[in-house]
Amino acid sequence: MAEIAWKYEQQMLINGWNQAKWAKHYSSDDQILLVGEGDFSFSASLARVFGSADNIVATSLDSYDLVIKKYKMAQANLQILYNYGAQLLHEVDATRMKLHTDLHLRKFDRIIYNFPHAGFLGDENDQRVINKHRNLVRGFFENASCMLRPGGEVHVTHKTTGPFITWNIEDLASKSSLALLGCVEFNITDYPGYNNKRGDGSRSDHPFPLGKCSTYKFISSKKSNNPHCNYQQSPRILSNSGNRVMNLSSGDCFTIFKEYFDEAVSMFGETDDHLSYSVRSMLGMGFERVKMVNHVNPLNDYVNLLKELRYMSKRRTAYLQNHLLELDHHRYGL
Repeated sequence: MAEIAWKYEQQMLINGWNQAKWAKHYSSDDQILLVGEGDFSFSASLARVFGSADNIVATSLDSYDLVIKKYKMAQANLQILYNYGAQLLHEVDATRMKLHTDLHLRKFDRIIYNFPHAGFLGDENDQRVINKHRNLVRGFFENASCMLRPGGEVHVTHKTTGPFITWNIEDLASKSSLALLGCVEFNITDYPGYNNKRGDGSRSDHPFPLGKCSTYKFISSKKSNNPHCNYQQSPRILSNSGNRVMNLSSGDCFTIFKEYFDEAVSMFGETDDHLSYSVRSMLGMGFERVKMVNHVNPLNDYVNLLKELRYMSKRRTAYLQNHLLELDHHRYGL
């Protein structure tokens, strides 16, 4: 009976891993990038709802030391995120983040920027101040538009009253090939534990009045090419003749990894004895499929994707091991 109970607990754990958890617009199945975090309370709110933060990359413009100095709850929130497995990055400029060492190869399902603001530079009605804010948002869109997975969304929560509405963020987004998918009223109570912060000046840790605000959701526009993403080159591959270089599209990338992911989904939770194919062999099938369809021979351009896959796999294993230890502790009173 003890063995049956143990297997039942393991299966329940696996089922829990598979079941997506939602915090308003955001799912534990999404790869989420948070930009311009203050005290990291929004990221921590998502992590608590998800019960994990393996899918979260949370960033701040400030250094770690400055974040801790400015916000009294920042260290506690960062610890929560660290314990849940989030990737935490500091000194990340929203207008240059696509070039960041830890981000330039990453793609996300959701990229979130809550209340972008260039700082308290004077009267918010001053056109020069408005232009500063618009430049920040424009630069963010130029970068975020290059970091989306297929079907991904960029979310900006923003005040919808004057003078903030004059920033015209929809127009700024369109210049980066982003189209408005929807605009939903923002309610801070949807994110328990989230505290909006001024983030600048002597009262950085104080909240600012929210008033009327909404979350704008943008998706990539397929009708136009984004010139800001031209710096990204598709992986290069040689033809069978070796005389010419070709670009491998995102569709080819999907094809290569599809065999592996299909196998991973179908065999999730099984022991090693039940696995018919290794990771190497499944990826090999994907490579062969691309070679047959496109008559090209992929080289080693996906090594970074494989490294990321291995990293996420290790994080998942650690997550499961920690839960199993907790079950042991509960059962035996360790």
